[in-house]
Amino acid sequence: MKLIGESFIVAIQSLKSNKLRTLLSLLGITIGIFAIITVFSLVDSLERNIRGSIEQLGDNVVFIQKWPWEFGGDYPWWKYWQRPQPSLHELKLIQKKSTLAAATVYQIDYAFTAKYKSTSIENVISVGVSHQFNLLKEFSLDEGRYFSLSESNSGLPVAIIGKAVALSLFGLSSPIGQKIKLGGKNVTVIGVFQKEGESVLGNSLDGQIVTPAIFLKTMVDTKQRGVNQSIWVKAKPGVKNEDLMYELRGIMRSIRKIKPLADDNFALNETSMLTTGFSDMFAMITIIGAIIGGFSILVGGFSVANIMYVSVKERTSIIGIQKALGAKNYFILLQFLFEAIFLSMIGGLMGLLLVWLVTKAASSVIDMEVILSWTNIVTGLTISFIIGIISGVFPSRMAAKMNPVVAIRSNG
Repeated sequence: MKLIGESFIVAIQSLKSNKLRTLLSLLGITIGIFAIITVFSLVDSLERNIRGSIEQLGDNVVFIQKWPWEFGGDYPWWKYWQRPQPSLHELKLIQKKSTLAAATVYQIDYAFTAKYKSTSIENVISVGVSHQFNLLKEFSLDEGRYFSLSESNSGLPVAIIGKAVALSLFGLSSPIGQKIKLGGKNVTVIGVFQKEGESVLGNSLDGQIVTPAIFLKTMVDTKQRGVNQSIWVKAKPGVKNEDLMYELRGIMRSIRKIKPLADDNFALNETSMLTTGFSDMFAMITIIGAIIGGFSILVGGFSVANIMYVSVKERTSIIGIQKALGAKNYFILLQFLFEAIFLSMIGGLMGLLLVWLVTKAASSVIDMEVILSWTNIVTGLTISFIIGIISGVFPSRMAAKMNPVVAIRSNG
């Protein structure tokens, strides 16, 4: 252990005496670790955000829509362009015919200008929902209340607004009971959603205004461009999504009078499609990031190895003297190996510091938490350690095998 400690001290002293060389040899490792761990951290943060958004939708919910959720390859949009969108009338028929549905919701959305006194927000996503929206979508209210059954069924001009909308229109004042203009119509604010944060899927309620569906339908032509309609169906406890989808397919084909051999003119989507699609996408991004960072680390590894060979050549006579005084081969080997590992670990730490600064900057710019996890920190340090061993082992072995007489004479 004493010899190992002495080897470690000699390695540190050597690095201190060649500061410029040490700094240059660090750059490759630093850039490589920065590239790889930045990609890993961003992918982890995006994946966590998306999974959180998907969980809010529920894993036992089927979405009846015009467009199917498909990932990879060319999207055959021309096959779906002429499809009709789900309607409120179809929702009522599903409610009557389905035996496996626990809750159903019709949703329609369109972008309007929202205004309160002299303050206005353009292109606010306004979402009209049927009454059971609160049974399918997870949310909490910061203040106010949810729609009453009579408000939903009568289509009264009332709204629950997102936290970002509330702050933009009312500042720190309470919006409850105040009237805003939505698309030119007066709407009374009855609630404010709690802040959810930015969602990659775009389903955060922060920037949305939610009203009864019947009210919103009076404000738009459902056939005009930009109007989206869908039906959400939640399965009863113990009912599999496959069984619910099978039942819904039969009901929708019956409602739309689709012939037996004809294709469906609607899509049945579920959150597992999103999970699979995004997982494949993130796996590809991670691989690409690892390849790019891997090349940087490879260059850094060669740089460290080259510096170590130079260091061995410069200290040949010192190695000869050490061996003549009785230094063991493994003492010489550890001395240079520790130097290479120490170089790589410092480079790795510098790379991780840069990643941490980037995550802090990213979190302050976008409304989404980007973090450097302990898993990625350990990954970065492990990669640095391995690169240090690989790049240092051959120069170290060369130094350890030197003949002391030849080594001493080489400087003579």
